[in-house]
Amino acid sequence: MRCPFCRGEDSRVVDSREIDEGQAIRRRRSCSACGRRFTTVEEVVLSVVKRSGVTESFSRDKVVRGVRRACQGRPVEEDALQQLAHKVEDSVRSQGVAELQSHEVGLAILGPLRELDEVAYLRFASVYRAFSSVEDFEREIRDLRAADVLVEPDETVGSGE
Repeated sequence: MRCPFCRGEDSRVVDSREIDEGQAIRRRRSCSACGRRFTTVEEVVLSVVKRSGVTESFSRDKVVRGVRRACQGRPVEEDALQQLAHKVEDSVRSQGVAELQSHEVGLAILGPLRELDEVAYLRFASVYRAFSSVEDFEREIRDLRAADVLVEPDETVGSGE
């Protein structure tokens, strides 16, 4: 690790602490050449392999952008999108792998998005799962209703029958 002050190559670790719920390590270092102290942060790089085979770093911002498109025109606040992206990142990092398929990121998005907004979920799922017909939408809506996400009002209550 090079010292940011004198560019010396030798430093010693004075203190180490976990940060971001154990996702990174903060190290306080002392330069052997100039004696100045500096801080480094080490975190595991999570890579996503896209369908094309290209590998890129996981991006919480990219998750937010994709979900934001599905939520366009819906009453979903920016803070909720950030929280969803955080849940997705926690979910994929908890798998304990350094590299995962983009498909797995999509699966990690579907659950929290379903809880956040059913319409946005259907929009995202239609693209992610490549719906090709009305029947695909109908099947997904049936699944939502079966899971009690969309609760139909009971028409017999209060009808006097």
